[in-house]
Amino acid sequence: MSTPSSPTRGRPARLSQARTLQTALDLLDESGLDALTMRRLADAMGVQAGALYRYFATKQDLLTAMAERMVGGVADAAGPTGEGDWSERVARLARALRTALLAHRDGARVFAGTHSTGPNTLGFADSLVGVLREGGFDDGEAARALYSVANFTVGHTLEEQAALRPEGGGPADAGVLREAVAAGTYPHLAAALPVLTSTDFTAHFEFGLRVLLEGLRAVQR
Repeated sequence: MSTPSSPTRGRPARLSQARTLQTALDLLDESGLDALTMRRLADAMGVQAGALYRYFATKQDLLTAMAERMVGGVADAAGPTGEGDWSERVARLARALRTALLAHRDGARVFAGTHSTGPNTLGFADSLVGVLREGGFDDGEAARALYSVANFTVGHTLEEQAALRPEGGGPADAGVLREAVAAGTYPHLAAALPVLTSTDFTAHFEFGLRVLLEGLRAVQR
């Protein structure tokens, strides 16, 4: 008798690492991270839950592999070695990382909870550190700048996706914030409220990225 993951004559195997990952990403996009369980993934693939552990010993292993898949190609955003100003190349990498995480529902939550050492994640890190070293930063500065850029980008995208969750009630709920400011004495927040309640997250991201790059320029000088 064949096992659930064994191929039948003329048909591809029902279970493989690549198909498991793709199905998990599809379920993530459909229902979000909280609804993604190993049992639900197994049901979607038509296998027993225990069959998934052939490729992923724990759910955390699955999430790490999903994060690694998400950032495929991000490293290429830096462009060829020596091409362009270091700050613009770093900006391109940060934008590419944000775009990759936004491509999947709760993508930033998945990525933030993992520490992949796969080629996509390490390739992004190596590209960013390399750009900075070529730009005149020493090894320690380049390493800390990697953390700064990656943490800013992932953190920003976490908040962005939380605010735009389909179920609502995110921390950036504009109506709730307006009511809270109006109910108290917060003249400075009231003046800045149009921007504070704006959902132009790209503008918010670009401002923060510009501030971060200016800080790195000061370190370089």
